[in-house]
Amino acid sequence: MPTICDTEKNQSHRPHRVGHSLTFFREFVRRPSSIGAIAPSSRHLAEAMVAHARAASARVILEFGAGTGSFTANLLHAMPPEACLVAIEHNPRLCDVLRRRFPDLCIVADSVEHAGRILQEQGLPAACCIVSGLPWASFDEDLQDRLLAATVDALRPQGRFVTFTYAHSLLLPVAKRFRRKIDGLFANVTTSRIVWRNLPPALVYCCTKT
Repeated sequence: MPTICDTEKNQSHRPHRVGHSLTFFREFVRRPSSIGAIAPSSRHLAEAMVAHARAASARVILEFGAGTGSFTANLLHAMPPEACLVAIEHNPRLCDVLRRRFPDLCIVADSVEHAGRILQEQGLPAACCIVSGLPWASFDEDLQDRLLAATVDALRPQGRFVTFTYAHSLLLPVAKRFRRKIDGLFANVTTSRIVWRNLPPALVYCCTKT
């Protein structure tokens, strides 16, 4: 694996939760459509996401929309020592938070639309799993289609794409449309129980590529 992605898991710093939450909230106020939530995901949702991704047996992991690192910390803790995690975050301010919190992590400031190219640039094969914190419901249909196409292309066969949705939005047309899209793109899509200890409560979609 390339040295840029070699991550010393015990060197990752514990976040100052209040400070990171304030940063996250400020970015939500500035760009609500690209953030999609007023607070970072809880550790309970993070644990559910990482478990469904089977990060403990993965070798190449992509994280989409890493934010302030709510999922990142759990991924680093769960993944094998020889695994490589690449975090993609489009927001430059949130990238700065990630770099301070995880100085040895491979963090790429770019759109996940370029996930395949990013893997190639890092000399990595297709990902075993992709863990996404992106606010899919905030994206228009064209952007959803482009990002989902990039997601499928960046996964190896039988790879897992894990994302979440908020429980209160399940009956909204945009949520139903997104579910139809992932059902059409992946061989299997399962839904977790509701993670109540999150703001707002959420559930996990686990999508397996053919």
